[in-house]
Amino acid sequence: MAQHFSVHPENPQPRLLKQAAALLAQGGVLAVPTDSSYALACQLDDKAAADQLRRIRQVDDKHHLTLLCRDLSELSSYARVDNTQFRLLKLGTPGPFTFILEASKEVPRRVSHPQRKTIGLRVPEHPALQALLDLHGGPLLATTLILPGETESLNDPDEIRERLEKQVAGVIDAGACPLEPTTVVDLSGDTPEVLRRGRGDPAALGL
Repeated sequence: MAQHFSVHPENPQPRLLKQAAALLAQGGVLAVPTDSSYALACQLDDKAAADQLRRIRQVDDKHHLTLLCRDLSELSSYARVDNTQFRLLKLGTPGPFTFILEASKEVPRRVSHPQRKTIGLRVPEHPALQALLDLHGGPLLATTLILPGETESLNDPDEIRERLEKQVAGVIDAGACPLEPTTVVDLSGDTPEVLRRGRGDPAALGL
């Protein structure tokens, strides 16, 4: 039975988020609101939880998972970032951008891309998710909540709970999120490449 945490989207109740953070610490997968649709999230260093994340989405180890970070300095601990990349990251964080970067040694090899050794990273702007990250005290491993065979991400917390009742430990309900996914920018090559256009405007990064 997935636990349901109904929180205020702007001023989330710390008591409820502490309970949700405890589920993460116990190895649970949560459905969480972001500034660009709901996502599935779990502890970075929990292999069983990461495997469950992939099972729900039915994706293999070549599918880029994303680290949700509290801020740019935390993001920089989990990726190799040069000065040019850092300037772009500064323009796009916090916000609806996911950046593909070369993973640092802080990232477990099993969650980075097996051939490219890259990882998706983002700093979300959603108050409830930021508060959860603060309580958790580190980044969370995440993926957009799109179910197998579907093209749209789930956006109704009640529907998420109903459909994933036995697969997630909890749902943080902050109401509907924007339906657009993040804009994905690959910074791992010689020049930045927009892999997916979503809610973030590439022009804000000068792309």
